[in-house]
Amino acid sequence: MLELLNQVNDLLWGYCLIAALVGCGLWFTLRTRFVQFRMVPEMLRLLTDSSLKPKGAERHISSFQAFTVSLASRVGTGNLAGVATAIAVGGPGAVFWMWVMALVGAATAFVESTLGQLFKQPHKDSFIGGPAYYIQRGLHCQWMAVLFAVLITATFGLGNNSVQTNTICGAMEGAFGWSPAMVGVVLVVMTLAIVFGGIQRIAHVSSVLVPVMAVGYFVLAVVIVVMNIQHVPHVLKVILMSAFGLEQAVGGTLGAAIMNGVKRGLFSNEAGEGSAPNAAATAAVSHPVKQGLIQSLGVFTDTLLVCSCTAFIILISGVYNVPELNGIMLTQRALESEVGSWGPVFVAVAIFLFAYSSIIGNYYYGEANVRFMTKSRTTLTVYRLLSGGVMVMFGALTTLEVVWGMIDFCMALLTACNLVAIAFLGRYAFRLLDDYRRQKRQGIKEPVFHRSQLPELESELTCWE
Repeated sequence: MLELLNQVNDLLWGYCLIAALVGCGLWFTLRTRFVQFRMVPEMLRLLTDSSLKPKGAERHISSFQAFTVSLASRVGTGNLAGVATAIAVGGPGAVFWMWVMALVGAATAFVESTLGQLFKQPHKDSFIGGPAYYIQRGLHCQWMAVLFAVLITATFGLGNNSVQTNTICGAMEGAFGWSPAMVGVVLVVMTLAIVFGGIQRIAHVSSVLVPVMAVGYFVLAVVIVVMNIQHVPHVLKVILMSAFGLEQAVGGTLGAAIMNGVKRGLFSNEAGEGSAPNAAATAAVSHPVKQGLIQSLGVFTDTLLVCSCTAFIILISGVYNVPELNGIMLTQRALESEVGSWGPVFVAVAIFLFAYSSIIGNYYYGEANVRFMTKSRTTLTVYRLLSGGVMVMFGALTTLEVVWGMIDFCMALLTACNLVAIAFLGRYAFRLLDDYRRQKRQGIKEPVFHRSQLPELESELTCWE
């Protein structure tokens, strides 16, 4: 069964889907005039956006909280275990292709998150939205909207949580010898306590956990790189040579490097996958472009910062070509070789924070789409028990190969569906960006959007007075 799943994934992740991701990223980059590079200062300013929230939205999620909810999902096992898996299977060159995906994917993230904000809908304690909503209201294609809602619920709310749990259990077993079953039970209890609290509790926990874990891990990586500064030129040389298939002994084939770099890069930064727009839609801001810029910054933070930390730790250690090491075990061994016996313990604690925050972030993506499909409280409760209970425990008890195979399959279908939608709806994001830039040129510090600016969509934009 696992072999069949891997064959299907190879077919789905052939160069067609990779070409679609890169092609959309390049098109959005050119059409937005390199928004992900030109507007970095504005992205940083918006992290502390203090503009007035729309009337009646004073208690809603802030721009920074929406950023941390999406980053909670992005910054997880993909940054520690996913990078290690990409290097182990595709060689050091996979890191280069992860960087490429981040640079072009940031433009895709801008477009999809701007659309998420544009088509958001009112909800009792926040706004709610995402690709299912902009497919329904922008493309007027109900069946495709429902398909996306089902796919993202299966991918993030169910499958992705198994990946996070599996990695936590592997790290805890490697560092402390704790039973995966015991760790799984503890995670189930902790997760259910959070997810039954709704988006406000998820946003609060994420806004505390995410900055702490990201800064701590980044500081450790910088210390290791500085201690081994003489090896950095060699590491960069190995990455570049392997990226283009020039160093087969350590890098594998060119195809393996590209495919694993793109797959693991997408799993980590989620650009184009359609997940971040669900978090972006929750924020109360004065203009949709603000969350587009914030989520574009999230891609850079995830891949160029956190993923690169893991890659440099592994490649500096030199243990990446040991056949029996893969996933989180490779990261732990690499860190142990650099800082001693407390390395695996640090990774275990870091992966717990990274992956646990991802579990609750992933859960919310599923909840937003369950609410899109049905108003039934019973269905939502069943989903909460499946996501925070059953699938978390499943991840604790199954194997690394099974959970990664399952998530690759769901992720491919989900990404294809979202890319089709944003390819057709991207023109609205371009118009909004032009409007935002025009207002900034006029000296308006906090641009404001009114639905009358898009008359053909005015009846669909219920949150923009």
